[in-house]
Amino acid sequence: MAEVSVKSFIPESFPGYTVSVWGQFGLLWELIKAPVIVPLLRICVYICLAMSIMVFMERLYMGVVIVLVKLFWKKPEKRYKWEPMKDDDLEIGNGAFPSVLVQIPMFNEKEVYKISIGAACNLSWPADRLVIQVLDDSTDLVIKDMVEKECIRWASKGINITYQIRETRGGYKAGALKEGLKHDYVKECEYVVIFDADFRPEPDFLRRAVPFLIHNPDIALVQARWRFVNSDECMLTRMQEMSLDYHFTVEQEVGSATHAFFGFNGTGGIWRIGAINEAGGWKDRTTVEDMDLAVRAGLKGWKFLYLGDLHVKSELPSTFKAFRFQQHRWSCGPANLFRKMMMDIAFNKKVTLYKKFYVIYSFFFVRKLIAHMFTFFFYCVVLPLTILVPEVYVPKWGAIYIPCIITTLNSVGTPRSFHLLFYWVLFENVMSFHRTKATIIGLLEAKRVNEWVVTEKLGDALKNKSNKSSTMSKKSLTKIIGDRINLQELGFALFLFVCGCYDFMYGKNNYFVYLFLQVITFTIAGFGYVGTIVPTS
Repeated sequence: MAEVSVKSFIPESFPGYTVSVWGQFGLLWELIKAPVIVPLLRICVYICLAMSIMVFMERLYMGVVIVLVKLFWKKPEKRYKWEPMKDDDLEIGNGAFPSVLVQIPMFNEKEVYKISIGAACNLSWPADRLVIQVLDDSTDLVIKDMVEKECIRWASKGINITYQIRETRGGYKAGALKEGLKHDYVKECEYVVIFDADFRPEPDFLRRAVPFLIHNPDIALVQARWRFVNSDECMLTRMQEMSLDYHFTVEQEVGSATHAFFGFNGTGGIWRIGAINEAGGWKDRTTVEDMDLAVRAGLKGWKFLYLGDLHVKSELPSTFKAFRFQQHRWSCGPANLFRKMMMDIAFNKKVTLYKKFYVIYSFFFVRKLIAHMFTFFFYCVVLPLTILVPEVYVPKWGAIYIPCIITTLNSVGTPRSFHLLFYWVLFENVMSFHRTKATIIGLLEAKRVNEWVVTEKLGDALKNKSNKSSTMSKKSLTKIIGDRINLQELGFALFLFVCGCYDFMYGKNNYFVYLFLQVITFTIAGFGYVGTIVPTS
């Protein structure tokens, strides 16, 4: 074996250089690098490049299809039978209107309960054909009392609204929705619409959505698009808007137009109760009970319709802690559901082979698994490590060109935020770390697989943030610091900083520019200040 030189690995100018410490480390590194590190890292690069091609092809396919949909596809009112609701027929009166159940699941929703209940009670639908259920799982007795009084207030105005509570929170949201459908008065209802506690439908929501279900008996679900009342509050909400707008503008639209299938978003949609029952009802086996029901209904042959021009206002998480919990649930749940249902989908006989391929490969494998893992491992682990191991080469098309195209395709959902696209990429890389962890937990059914933390909603309190007192006790200050400091993000910031410094001093690819910017983003997230940065318009 050729003589190993410590100086060939670490220059004497490197800070903290000593023969005793760095010499031993350099000798060990050279002994294992060629036979172990280099081959393993090359394999990782090949795997990441393969995943990048998969994500690229998926995004390209979605981009092509959405262009065709916008240019040539007929609008839903032309593709399906649809007639406006008529309430001026004196002979049948309200008989033309089917009975609709509105379910509003709640859990300690102090700031938004009035908004959601008021919006539901103001729906333009005959009072004798509308039943509103407030499914309150609150543990705070004061909040429960306030919600119940609000229901009584609306009931006194002639609204058919009921306040429902359970002895336990078993099954969380799925359990509450399932329990709500068991009541005798629900048997008269043909359809059920679900609004989370921060959702505010327009009065004409039912009049625009229900006709699709009435005149098309093979449609099980009509899903509306979410709009966000606080998207301009801070950089965190702006980044979320960019991600969710792509989901609604492209993913949901493409799934609806080409396969009549997409994942139910859990709220802002109206279901045919018969389809829910045929699919097996609500199940709490994962944290994505909405997607679970949608997949099972889709396998029964039911069709779904997405209405991109039917909007429902809602609220985005405005704190990094709340957003992290939400993303854990949204990433862990689909991975766990994929584990549980992959064979059921593969051997299903009621849907076409093409649709099964779409659900398994495109809907689950690429979007819910590969996209998260590729983003994190390639940009936050493998690419930085290749800087320390220059023997491993990453082609420019994989490191630069394909990612730029993917990023551009992702930007079509929110054109107004195009100038924030680069920061969105850096932010998504940070969040891919948490999504990858959650995805692995879901696939392995590890300890946090069924963790359910209700996303904090602020409602009108958003307007009063600036009025909070600047004084706080030591106990509350300690709690805030504990909630803000995220050691995992700070650890990755340090790792990327070391890689960036090494590339700046000895590298040839100038990756340090990206790495230092990513260090800043990880550091901001590490100190929990993502939700305090106000975006420029």
